[in-house]
Amino acid sequence: MFSFLARRIITVFIPTLLGISILVFGAMRLIPGNFVDILIGIGPDVTQEQRDAIAKSYGLDKPLPVQYAQWLGHTLTGDMGTSLRSGKPVATEILSRLPVTLELAGLATIASLILAIPMGIVSALKRGRVADTLIRIVALVGLSVPNFLIATMLVLFVSTRWSFFPTTGFVPITEGVGANLKSLVLPTISLGALLAASIMRMTRSSVLEELGKEYLTVARAKGLAEKRVVLGHAVRNALVPVITVVGIQTGYMLGGTVIIEQVFAIPGIGRLALDAVNQRDYPLVQGTTLFIAAAFVMMNLLTDVIYSVVDPRIRVKG
Repeated sequence: MFSFLARRIITVFIPTLLGISILVFGAMRLIPGNFVDILIGIGPDVTQEQRDAIAKSYGLDKPLPVQYAQWLGHTLTGDMGTSLRSGKPVATEILSRLPVTLELAGLATIASLILAIPMGIVSALKRGRVADTLIRIVALVGLSVPNFLIATMLVLFVSTRWSFFPTTGFVPITEGVGANLKSLVLPTISLGALLAASIMRMTRSSVLEELGKEYLTVARAKGLAEKRVVLGHAVRNALVPVITVVGIQTGYMLGGTVIIEQVFAIPGIGRLALDAVNQRDYPLVQGTTLFIAAAFVMMNLLTDVIYSVVDPRIRVKG
């Protein structure tokens, strides 16, 4: 296991993060506008000497490769720069918003698993029947409708028809677990719809594939009950590829929080990133983008580890 994990970190994790850091750093330098102009303005009272002095203090007078190396070195030590608008360290801004985003993504993942896996199993066992058709339609809708549209429709419906759940705002868990969960119901549904649909379809296809294999016929011939054959053998083996879907889609959800947190006014990392873009806060944009990308890569690495535990053959092939 250790050698497998080390290979993944060296050959996938580190090169991917390095490539992402180059893209993020380069993209910030391609944005129209100058860092110094945003910091001090472009009024006539600002002399060129002042501009040059500020650029030098931030290391902007050096070649881009040198700037990148310095920025990467500081980032690896936890220093991601200072926000232009708030004046706070970027790392502090991100960490202050991280618990909210983790809670939202975690609730969306848990709700999706609880709902989608049983429905996928039922759909496979009831293949061709009414239940299967209805479940497949629900999964198709979940895959087809973007999460921002689901969020908008939920806000419209709840605000006009059923005002039991709040449509905006976030209640910290310190102010009550019930109020906290209530404020995240609609965002959880909006964010988890795509994940639930993906898990549902993958579970159905995997279970159908397993049900047609010969080892289940042998298990039945040995006198095992049908429930044990299906749940103990078919479903257990069918859930192996579902792990990959969960890992990848959970990583995508971190990016999806940008829209969902904005729609429901949730103070998470996604909304922080969007506000940084609107305010042209370059250090904060760099930090949030790199953090979300790193979290996505970390989820893929964690998925590989879990996959190798469930199916040891992966360790040999990987």
